[in-house]
Amino acid sequence: MAAPPGPESIALLERFVAALKAHGVVTEDEIGTQIERTDRASPEIGARMVARAWTDPAYRRLLLTDGSAAAEEAGISMAGMPPLGVLEDTDNVHHLVVCTLCSCYPRAVLGYPPHWYKSAAYRARAVRDPRAVLAEWGTVLPDGMEVRVVDSTADYRWMVLPQRPDGTEGWDATRLASIVTRDALVGVSLPIAA
Repeated sequence: MAAPPGPESIALLERFVAALKAHGVVTEDEIGTQIERTDRASPEIGARMVARAWTDPAYRRLLLTDGSAAAEEAGISMAGMPPLGVLEDTDNVHHLVVCTLCSCYPRAVLGYPPHWYKSAAYRARAVRDPRAVLAEWGTVLPDGMEVRVVDSTADYRWMVLPQRPDGTEGWDATRLASIVTRDALVGVSLPIAA
């Protein structure tokens, strides 16, 4: 975990924000709105989007075509955010999301990235040996299934639309969302019907 910012870093940030305000780039209200939006973001948002895609074919098409528009339709502002792409898992392909450079992550719909997502070990091993990484999470895929590792970047963020588990027929969107975890939304685990 990163150390808390020191006094020099805090002073530098305060000077930077003051300069942005002085030049009319940003207002105090805009800063407050952004902080509130960031604090509200959580994996439950992505889980609700997945559950809706599992139950609404039109929304599923939108989610897979334009993840940002699907987030907006779900009430999540994507203003100022990189585009959101959504990767559909199938019977033949499983997706695993990683940011090989740092920790690019779709924060608007998943909240803050977990510590392991930012670790150098995950970032390197997910690319080199994705099946081993998945197995450590208890995710063992059939031998014939392709594992596609996708790099989330500063220009484009990704999340996974996992397959709907068997045994969830007749479940409403709220119950479906309850089985979609943050880890399933980046592909290290699968939703399990409980």
